[in-house]
Amino acid sequence: MFPTPEQIKHYIAAGLECTHLEVEGDGQHFKAVIVSAAFAGKRPIQRHQLVYAVLGDRMREEIHALSMKTLTPEEYAA
Repeated sequence: MFPTPEQIKHYIAAGLECTHLEVEGDGQHFKAVIVSAAFAGKRPIQRHQLVYAVLGDRMREEIHALSMKTLTPEEYAA
């Protein structure tokens, strides 16, 4: 059974405080826009690693691909 975009959104929101979160996908491939103050001062790879850590084993077991745009609230507002 493939996860829904809503489930992926819930997984991310449960482990990372977000001010904005969008997830689209077809059950295997997902695209997300994630806005969080936790990304402040971090390089893009570090931001992605935070999201991967939140998703944990789901990245190997449930989610085939996740494309992310990770922004701070200030970057999102600009």
